[in-house]
Amino acid sequence: QEELVESGGGLVQAGDSLRLTCTSSGRFLSSWGTGWFRQAPGKDRELVGYIRQGSGVTYISDPMKGRFTISRENAKTTMHLQMNGLKPEDTAIYYCAAGPAPLTANGPRGVKYWGQGTQVTVSS
Repeated sequence: QEELVESGGGLVQAGDSLRLTCTSSGRFLSSWGTGWFRQAPGKDRELVGYIRQGSGVTYISDPMKGRFTISRENAKTTMHLQMNGLKPEDTAIYYCAAGPAPLTANGPRGVKYWGQGTQVTVSS
């Protein structure tokens, strides 16, 4: 049973940047993806983006494209979500996730491991 731990959330102002980090207790299969979902109050959990374990190719959902990027460290057990140009509508709990790639295929239902979540609040 792998464990995912997020860090880096907080309260920022609109236009600010924030970097979230996800650390896993082990490495996942090369056919898997690790990524980020977010859930705002009263809304469904949505995919932010993910990175394929094997190729390192990343995917960012359209609403975040151009503002958010995903990267990882060489050991592949630490992943980052860099968020620039934050908007109040980015306010949500951000969850680290891992599951068979692509994570776009089945959304949250396709995720096998979840982190506990970290709160990101963007004030206007």
